[in-house]
Amino acid sequence: MRQGAVRALRRGVAAVVVAALVLAPWTVDDYTVALLARTLALGLVAVSVALLTGVAGLPTLGQTAPYAAGAYASAVVGSHLSDVGLVHLGVAAAAGAALAAVTVPLVVSARGVALLMITLAVGELAVTVVGRWRSVTGGTDGLAGVAASRPLWGMPLLGTDRARYLYTLVVVAVLVSVVLLVLRTRAGLLLRAGRDDEARLRASGHRAPVHVAGVHVAAGAVAGAAGSLLVVAQQFVSPADFGFDTSALLLLGVVIGGTASVGGALAGAALVVAARDWLFGVLPGQAPLVLGLAFVAAAYLLPDGGRRPAVRGRLVPAVPARRPAPDRPAPTGVRA
Repeated sequence: MRQGAVRALRRGVAAVVVAALVLAPWTVDDYTVALLARTLALGLVAVSVALLTGVAGLPTLGQTAPYAAGAYASAVVGSHLSDVGLVHLGVAAAAGAALAAVTVPLVVSARGVALLMITLAVGELAVTVVGRWRSVTGGTDGLAGVAASRPLWGMPLLGTDRARYLYTLVVVAVLVSVVLLVLRTRAGLLLRAGRDDEARLRASGHRAPVHVAGVHVAAGAVAGAAGSLLVVAQQFVSPADFGFDTSALLLLGVVIGGTASVGGALAGAALVVAARDWLFGVLPGQAPLVLGLAFVAAAYLLPDGGRRPAVRGRLVPAVPARRPAPDRPAPTGVRA
């Protein structure tokens, strides 16, 4: 009975949030609408982080790499080949998945802290590459003035902040629904099984490395699609959108929202972005410090709603228990 009430409450809250998101373009100013569109794009990246960290047990700081690949691929295609948003989404998702596939050999056998460091290095390397590849990415200046796109062939261009926001909202809703449906299938069950006990999954005949590679590529595709939405929302892209601070914000949002919750990842990312923008105005120059403290507090006080999320391997290697010293007979001539 209690679980049914909690479930009904969650559905009610979700319905209110969805209604608020749909009505937002008609109730707030254009700047806030544009900010909401960028937040939705970042929230979709957070979904890919939750897919890896919470569902598959693979903590990551590198989802900004496929996010950047998708954004730049979408911007280049939009500027030279096509103005159709569906084409941009497909190209961006393919770019994100391709970059994730290239890095599969690096992550398929890594676990714990090693995996975090590898994904962090991949993300930072991606930012360095896009910052120096000026002929394609515009370097550190970025790509400005990206042409407006249209959702499908024959439809009008997304020429207003409201139209771009509604397009972003629809795409995010569709992709999140697809992720949720996939997680309900056998593939989702196998990912959770590998997260909880990878050794047992291997012993039962399943190929755990294949599952790890598959979810890594799928999460890259989701992050790449989010990159396309970022370009649609702000019509500009630069390496500053994909730095370490973005990676940390994403992981913080996922930890706050619940590492295994797709909806929680969206809500956590929105909360973190809102807090960051508010802190920049209240505490200029100190927002990164405050968010860093919030990350530490969330990691220790809010680990998945009070439960520490399962992670493949250990973040800190286990220290072997010290065996008690055997009892030795007292030396001859010494009284007990």
